[in-house]
Amino acid sequence: MNTALIQRIKDQGMDPDKVNEQLNHFREGFPFLPIIKAATIGNGIKSIDENELQSFLDSYPKKASEKKVVKFVPASGAASRMFKDLFSFLEGDGDISKSPFIQKFIDQIEKFAFYADLNTSLKKEGSSIETALENKDYKKIVSQLLNDGGLGYGQLPKGLLKFHHYEDNDRTPTYEHFIEGVMYGLGQADTVRLHFTVSPEHESKFKEEVAEIQPKLEKEFGVKFDVSYSQQKKSTDTIAVTMDNEPFLEEDGSILFRPAGHGALLENLNEIDADLIFIKNIDNVVPDRLKPTTKEYKIAIGALLLEIQEAVFEALNALKASKDENSLSLAEKTFKEKLEGKLPSKYSELPLEEKADYLFQKLNRPLRVCGMVKNTGEPGGGPFWVNEDDSSISLQIAETAQIDLEDDAQKNIMQSSTHFNPVDLVCATKDFEGNPFDLLKFRDMRTGFITEKSKSGRDLKALELPGLWNGSMAGWNTVFVEVPLITFNPVKTVNDLLRDEHQ
Repeated sequence: MNTALIQRIKDQGMDPDKVNEQLNHFREGFPFLPIIKAATIGNGIKSIDENELQSFLDSYPKKASEKKVVKFVPASGAASRMFKDLFSFLEGDGDISKSPFIQKFIDQIEKFAFYADLNTSLKKEGSSIETALENKDYKKIVSQLLNDGGLGYGQLPKGLLKFHHYEDNDRTPTYEHFIEGVMYGLGQADTVRLHFTVSPEHESKFKEEVAEIQPKLEKEFGVKFDVSYSQQKKSTDTIAVTMDNEPFLEEDGSILFRPAGHGALLENLNEIDADLIFIKNIDNVVPDRLKPTTKEYKIAIGALLLEIQEAVFEALNALKASKDENSLSLAEKTFKEKLEGKLPSKYSELPLEEKADYLFQKLNRPLRVCGMVKNTGEPGGGPFWVNEDDSSISLQIAETAQIDLEDDAQKNIMQSSTHFNPVDLVCATKDFEGNPFDLLKFRDMRTGFITEKSKSGRDLKALELPGLWNGSMAGWNTVFVEVPLITFNPVKTVNDLLRDEHQ
């Protein structure tokens, strides 16, 4: 990079060395992930039977009461993509017969939890949903829902939209996450700790929502809530480039930097002080009648993590105390049986002390247990066995973009995958001595993404950091567990709220 470009990058508060690294990624691309086979039940994915489930349900509450438990909810994304079809409709001629999506939205509008709010908003303007329907003024209804003059849903984050209707209230996903927190996130000092990652422009609205929810639920459940927020760090933004891989310049001459995807939230996660961290997306919530299964399996993966962590810590303490046959045997057993670890062939040739050192660094890592649901064709990541640089084999979540689909063998492995990653994780980010890991050291920077976007009518290429649950956690110890499909109910479009799981 020339001196002028370096100075311009510094002037915008960014790190020139990081930017240079990013420019190299655009020029050289990213290597594909070397998947060996799909993880399946009994070979990389654990199945929990009824007896195990009951055992976990019995043991977890006491263990959790001694831990600092945090529920980490990525909630900064805007809901605009949820309403893509509605925005398109506003730009058209208002004929709903041309779009089955709009027809369904209008025909079933009374089923949405925001129906009452929308009707009140229209009445303030001398209309109502009923009047607008009679006049076939469907654009009025949609406009009142999306635009700032009405409910402004098109500009709000998902966490602040009304998702579920109850007899006594209508709830946002934020509200539902509070209820879930009581079910499995109760930790030390009878406290439910919730952490939301939010965008700067929406933080005050989240705080208003929480101010309404918190006192009521603390009284209802007899618990305390500790709610915190963070924002995606500006320093994690990545440079955008032209289609020729040159820095993309705005009209005022400044360099365009863009948010680098959910992988940027690794820095937020790195600052969470907790013994146990549950991670779940903001839109994956269900009404109370369907919560029992979610509760059971969240408790199950949390209890399983604590059980595995106990064994790992025992092995690490033994290795630290003495590198002998007994401590080595315990470490090998823990690595193979608790983590399904696969040792490289060269391991057997190492002297005892080197074997102990190798296993110590393999065991002394952040730990996560990830729920996996049966693959029903949803786009996104899945569980795979992957070749590591040291010739060992590990369990990883791989996104489709990370797999070489031009290679028939790799494509066949991907297509043989039986399970899907619903973003249902519980993590432990402290070592066996209680010190926090630096999570940035366990990220594989070779697993980023390059996507094509546009700005002001000009094409550009954008860089996403390694995804939070794939490349950002590539160096973690990982355990996959099958969870029921009913625990995965994301809301990608507004009409998903009409599905039975959200009614």
